[in-house]
Amino acid sequence: MERNFVFNMYKLFFFSSPLTMPLKSFFKKCFYIFIYLLTALALAGTLLPLIPEEEWYIRIFDFPRLQLFCIALLAFVLFAIFIFRKRNWQFLLMLSLLAAMGYQAYRIFPYTPLANLQVLELAPSEVKDDQSLSLMVSNVYMKNDAYNRLLKEINEQDPDIILTLETDKKWQAALNSLKKEYPHTVEVPLDNTYGMLLHSRLPLINPEVHYLVEDDIPSIITRVQLSSGRLVQLYCVHPRPPAPTESDDSKERDAEIVLIGKQAKEAKVPVIVAGDFNDVAWSPTTRLFQEVSTLLDPRKGRGFYNTFNAEYPLLRWPLDHFFHSEDFKLIRISRLPYVGSDHFPIFIKLQLDAQAPDQQEVQKPDPDTEQEARETIQEGT
Repeated sequence: MERNFVFNMYKLFFFSSPLTMPLKSFFKKCFYIFIYLLTALALAGTLLPLIPEEEWYIRIFDFPRLQLFCIALLAFVLFAIFIFRKRNWQFLLMLSLLAAMGYQAYRIFPYTPLANLQVLELAPSEVKDDQSLSLMVSNVYMKNDAYNRLLKEINEQDPDIILTLETDKKWQAALNSLKKEYPHTVEVPLDNTYGMLLHSRLPLINPEVHYLVEDDIPSIITRVQLSSGRLVQLYCVHPRPPAPTESDDSKERDAEIVLIGKQAKEAKVPVIVAGDFNDVAWSPTTRLFQEVSTLLDPRKGRGFYNTFNAEYPLLRWPLDHFFHSEDFKLIRISRLPYVGSDHFPIFIKLQLDAQAPDQQEVQKPDPDTEQEARETIQEGT
């Protein structure tokens, strides 16, 4: 009885008392404003990337497709429960949120397990070590000094090739012990967060460092000789992202990605492209890259494999990528544990397969692909 009395007094004061009416009204208005802000963010984040401009504040919305889908869904549910009163403008707003959800789902759907696989997977009994190679990519975050964490992960994964990004001279020295197991190296340590180190136990044939678009942004291009003697062309990239502290627009990044795609298309041997693209798999630039290069994405039909940001679970998307020619099938792909960086490392193992080109479908270019690629390169260079 005493408990019921306290509860009734609580309801009387907080829900019926004139003293609390202004407070209730204030919180109600704040809650409605919150719903409208969610709605505006979901719609703006969906519409802005449709604008064919390269400014960072537009291109940044290419990244959080999954997050924008969730925001649109939350806004739709809250609007339907608390605001909707069957008015025409409210119908329009809710239809807009549904359209935003549908569009975002359409863009990210190929990277869910519900979609068809673009790259077929080999059974363990089909694996041939002399026809396969494994590759690990890790953006180490230059200020990160947890060197042993990465070395431990390398030891556990035992990749044939290791590509580390954002590596300066301190990281070069910390990874020097790898040379016993990985004697073939290309080292470009830089203090501008665009350094690049390549360690390989497989022979590297004619490795070259290129500065494709910007004088301080290197790429490594080399051939890799498998145990069978077959050659594979490897491209290692890390273009500058569109961000306030990096670049006002995405022109240079887009040009470098598409340039690599054109070179990959012209290669006479099987191709792998690896690195931190500073771009997501579903962006217009990466779509253009795939069309120009005709390379395959092993994540399609498997998952996002979000590698950034390792420190903020709600703000993650796939920035570190592997693309390869139709000559390969997949043995394994996985995102690796946290190593102290703002990126998770990522690992892939591929195998050359004579039947793969007949069993895997490349992404065919649109009629305007060549013109779009030419314009992208021209604007960025």
